Parts: sequence; structure tokens; C-alpha cells
Amino acid sequence: MIKSLSWMSAALVAAAVTSISSVSLASSHSEAPGTASDPDIDNADVWAWVKGSNLIILATYNGLQPAFAAPNWKKFADEGAIYEIHIARGPTDLEDALTYRIEFDTTPYPKVDPADQNAAVGGGKEFFAQISGGGAFNQTYTVKKIDKNGSKTLVNKMSAGKVAPPNVGPRTNSIAYGIPAGKTYEQFFVEDAGTSVIKSLGANEGRIFAGPRDDTFFVDLGAVFDLAGLRSVIGGTPRNSTDYTNVMQIALEIPLTVANGGAAPPNGPSDAATVGVWASASRRQISILHNNGKMEALGPYRQVSRLGLPLINEAVIGLQDKDKWNARKPKDDLSMFGAYFLNPVVVRDAEFAGFYAAGGPLAGCLSSGGGGFTLDQLKFGRTDIIDVINIKNFPTANAHNITSIGDVLRVDLGVQNSDFPNGRRLNENAPTEPDVVDIELGLLLCRLQALVPDGVAQAETNNKATFPYQATPWESFAGNTYGAPLQ
Repeated sequence: MIKSLSWMSAALVAAAVTSISSVSLASSHSEAPGTASDPDIDNADVWAWVKGSNLIILATYNGLQPAFAAPNWKKFADEGAIYEIHIARGPTDLEDALTYRIEFDTTPYPKVDPADQNAAVGGGKEFFAQISGGGAFNQTYTVKKIDKNGSKTLVNKMSAGKVAPPNVGPRTNSIAYGIPAGKTYEQFFVEDAGTSVIKSLGANEGRIFAGPRDDTFFVDLGAVFDLAGLRSVIGGTPRNSTDYTNVMQIALEIPLTVANGGAAPPNGPSDAATVGVWASASRRQISILHNNGKMEALGPYRQVSRLGLPLINEAVIGLQDKDKWNARKPKDDLSMFGAYFLNPVVVRDAEFAGFYAAGGPLAGCLSSGGGGFTLDQLKFGRTDIIDVINIKNFPTANAHNITSIGDVLRVDLGVQNSDFPNGRRLNENAPTEPDVVDIELGLLLCRLQALVPDGVAQAETNNKATFPYQATPWESFAGNTYGAPLQ
């Protein structure tokens, strides 16, 4: 049984509502029926924090990729799809003030008669995609910055960048990529200035990176989704379901003056310099499959995936509305989905699974089991959830401001390297600290009287200390989904 306060001191319970410090965060992978069948546009995670003079934003898609993704290597969706990173300004505003729109283009595999024995290697009839000149090995992108200032909208189209290719293995590095002996994939495509795919967005505009990275999400998905049969509670060794998997990442390094609308934010906490960050993906409304196998996309774009705060669609929104949620904007959340925030259905599901029954793992959360709440107080009217996801003056001077309900990650631009809920950093490698899976389950199921741990305390590797921050994607040649990479 999880005993009240056994995983979190009374002081942390009191402080957690306004400042959950040094926590690692996990988010949504394949969380809705629609995105599960269209993984290229599936938002996986969003991180955002202030470092130095920049706002760092990492948006990832298509998680849970095995390292050996051959022969059809994972890539960003191109024709008929757009990816966007959105920034609202102000502590409660949910309207976009700044949007970065990224559109990808993939060079198709060339058409060559396989009977033509004189065709040069690289003509498109190869078995190996990395020498074909197309697919995931030749993807580029363009960026548009859409700046809304009052009634004016300024669109700045930036120059094209190149997507980092898959991390296949040593022979591909030397033969296909031409990486010199003694240099690694990471050095060549990320760290070395002469060959790095990190792209400037223009003078005083920041930088961007797009390509595969290690998936730093960590959680025991197998246990969580077996009716929350957490091995840390019912017995067994917890397993990180995302060990040694990759994800597609878009990373932005934006000057604080740009994020703040032209002026440098003040040092220290400030409502005026608070922004809300979220990411999305959209597809054309109509898709036509031609007889030659080519897919043609037509019509206006429709949003099909989004993510701001961690675990909202995954743990708060019910199955019946997950795809509907993905199609809406944060400004719609109060009117269309507010009841999910205030009356978390996961509590009723946990009750069905026997978690609150006498002797059950969450019986200690109830007043009858020594805790402080009745079941109805856990099921309904949960304004404490609203307090946690807002970062200013909660739950004191402006408590329970439900008008600010919206799936955006709030970041105070005047506070360096802050932790959730004031932004979100890559803090996964802190096994002595509680992570967001434990805390958010504890919030939803037990009102932070105790954590509800899944037992997975850190990712399988360290993140980078420099842009683009997530670690090198796992190499296909050494990949092993069922354990550590082969040596």
C-alpha cells in the first residue's frame, strides 16, 4: 500500500502546488486512436525552459522508434503536413502571439529501370536507402515565423535547413555519409560547425535543429496500462518501456527578446514576461491514393495532434474525446474539456480497479484509511489541478482561476533553468528526485498526499549539455530493443 506522505514530505506536499522542483517529465506517445495510426504527426513531448539569453523549446514526434528502423527509416511527414510551435504571451493568455511553422520536403527515390545495368549506383534501384539519394536520407525543411502584433501579422520565411539523417552504423557513416575516420555521427551532424545541420534562423533570430534523437521519455507503459498494475506497488521489477528508442525532434533556441515580443524580460519572476508554449501537427483535409501508390493531399490544413503540458491527453482526457482534443486549440479547452480537468475520470477507473478498497494501494488516500479526502473529493470539483498547472500566484492570491485552463506549458522568461510547472527541463537523470509520472498520478489519484510511483526513475542515457540537448539517436547497427545496445 502507498502510505500517505511516504513518498513525499509534508513540506513538499505544501509546496508542490506552486513549485514542483527538480522533476523529470514524461508526456504522450501514441495516446489517441488517430495519432496511433499516423505516428509521423504524433506529438510525443514538449520541453521549454530559459537558458542564458534564450528560450529553449524541444518538440518531439513519432516516439517509441526502435533503433533498427530499416529499411523504411523514420522521418517527418512532408507533403500535406505542417508542424508548428506556438507561443502565447501573458500568464493566462491562450492565443498565439508567435508561431514557428516548419514544412518538410523529402526527395523521392529516383525512378530507374532495374534492367538497365549501366545505371549508376544512387539511381534509385538500390537495396540500401542510404545510397539512393532519397527518403529519410534526403529531407529538408523551411521555417516561417508568424508574429501577431495586435491587428498585424508578420510572416518571415526563413531559409531551408537539412534534417539530420538516421544513425545507421559505421559503414554508412564512412561510405554513404563520408564521415572522416575518427569522427562520430554526433560530431559530424551536430557538433562540428562545418558539417552540423543546426541552422541559424537569421540575425538575432536564434537557431533550429531537426532530426532523430534519443527518446528521453521514461515510464513503465506496460504496467501503467495494465489497469495501473504498477510493479513498484504490486511487485516485480519496473521496466522502462522506452529504453534505447528514438524520436524525431524539432529544437528551437529563441532569443528572449524575440519570445517576449521585442523587449528583454526583467530578471526574476514576472507575470508580464510569462509565455505559454505548445506544439502541434496538421494534415490536409483530403488525401487521395492514386493507382501508382502516390498519395496526394488537398484542401485546407486540419490540426490532428497537439501537446503542451505533460500527460494531459494521456491521463486526463477520456478515450471518447482524445482525437477531438487533438483537433482543437488550447483556447477551446475550458469550454469543451473543462469538465475533464475538474472531474478526472482516471479516479473512477482506479476505483473500478479496486485501488481505493480496503487493503488497496490507494486506500491510504481516503479519510477512512488515514488520508484526508473522501472518494467524491477525489472525483469531483478538483480545482487543485488548476492550481498546479498555473505558475503565478496560485493557490493564494488568484487561486482556482479556471478561465486559464488550457494545454500550454507556462514559462516565466525572467527565471533561469526553472522546473515544472514553470517550464520543463530535461532532468530525467535524477533518480533520487520524483518524476512527473509519479507526481501527476499522485496529483490526480491522491491530491498529492502521496506519490504514485511507477518505479522508473531515469532515462537510460545522459542528455547533452548543449543544443539540441536530447542525446544522440541510438545507432541501428548496435541497436537492441530488448536490452542495452550491443558492444
